[in-house]
Amino acid sequence: MRSRYSAYVLHLEDYLLATWHPSTRPAKLDLADSESTRWLGLEIRSQQQTADSARIEFIARYRIGDGPVQRQHEISRFVREEGRWYYLDGEFPAPPPPFTQQRRY
Repeated sequence: MRSRYSAYVLHLEDYLLATWHPSTRPAKLDLADSESTRWLGLEIRSQQQTADSARIEFIARYRIGDGPVQRQHEISRFVREEGRWYYLDGEFPAPPPPFTQQRRY
């Protein structure tokens, strides 16, 4: 997971495609569109691993241009084949509801 995050930071499209499972890999990536994206950090929330599969929950923070800091919260699935780990897919948990202050009566 950390190596894939670093590859996004460094715009290493070939590495990302090589570590993406062939059954879900896109034909190409165009990270040139994301030149104004600045990645600000990666937080690994949890990880579960068996011999040949893994799930990693993470939050990646980034900023596009001078915009506000944004977050990508994902639970990624990985699979190991012939001793090599591949990113399979991910799900994006719904964000928590906004905080509202309760009235006191």
